Amino acid sequence: MKVHFSSERVDWETPWGLFAELHKEFGFTLDVCAQEHNTKLGNYFSPDDDGLSQDWSGNTCWMNPPYGREIAKWVEKAHSEAQKGTTVVALLPSRTDTKWFHDFIYKQAEVRFLKGRVRFVGAKNSAPFPSMIVIWRDRNDD
Repeated sequence: MKVHFSSERVDWETPWGLFAELHKEFGFTLDVCAQEHNTKLGNYFSPDDDGLSQDWSGNTCWMNPPYGREIAKWVEKAHSEAQKGTTVVALLPSRTDTKWFHDFIYKQAEVRFLKGRVRFVGAKNSAPFPSMIVIWRDRNDD
């Protein structure tokens, strides 16, 4: 499992093209886990704000969480906020064998598997893992 957590960074910035396509579709109002150097929106929660402890209600949320061991907490939080009616769209590693995938995504959210590997802003190479877009929303919105 060490290979899944081998990056020295966990705050990789979403490629603008990928974000722009999703933003056009969803109209995001809040980036729930970002930093000034990697946010895609003017309204965001930084590590100092602790997005995991914030209420996301009333927003359409973008989430590219830290890809380290904390990712399960972010996925659970997104699922929880969606249960309250918030739409959350996330860029996640496609780890369909994980507990967090089965507990909070599988049969509970829309999953769009991305073709190829994502090259995050500032990365020398593409990610060493496949990625997916996960969308939690009111099923009546479909």
